[in-house]
Amino acid sequence: MEVGRFRLGMRTLKTALAVMLCIILFKVFDRGAPMIAALAAVFSLRQDLTTSVTFGKSRILGNTLGGGLAIVYFLVKDLFANDFLVELLLLPILVIIVIVVSDGINNNSGIISAIATLLLISLSIPQGESFYFALDRVIDTFIGTFIGIGLNFFFKPKPIEETHEIEEDLAELAKKEAELKELREKVQARVEAEKQNKK
Repeated sequence: MEVGRFRLGMRTLKTALAVMLCIILFKVFDRGAPMIAALAAVFSLRQDLTTSVTFGKSRILGNTLGGGLAIVYFLVKDLFANDFLVELLLLPILVIIVIVVSDGINNNSGIISAIATLLLISLSIPQGESFYFALDRVIDTFIGTFIGIGLNFFFKPKPIEETHEIEEDLAELAKKEAELKELREKVQARVEAEKQNKK
């Protein structure tokens, strides 16, 4: 459905449904706040099942890495009686580890989700909570990811909707290609100017 420049498509409805399912699931099973699961579901939803599964694998790797390091952070912080310096120094180091490891295992598309998982879990653990609280938050990210992938499995986009989304993606790629071309031309002009100056 389109009204001028505003469009309500299948992906938008699936995103809203993913958030709704997280809220219902967490209420039924009394898992607390569904924030982390809902964000994971939104991050995992893509235009179709194939890209959702591809992105889902990347997301699961990212969740595992970010969640594992969040548990390390929790254990170290607990060891030092929740000292502020641990938060100040250890979290940036863990962010570096996430980036280096993700790049090393060729999971660059999962870097943002891994850092988001690390920070969401690390910074949302109330003082005095147990190790199991941190572990539950890691499980929350997996719940959200599987909800996002599951919705794309059950609700496949209509061919016209899929075509529209592909056209949007192509337009975005063309825009980025034009920006890169412009940047390349500027760099080439600068290199030429420097060559002329040296003469």
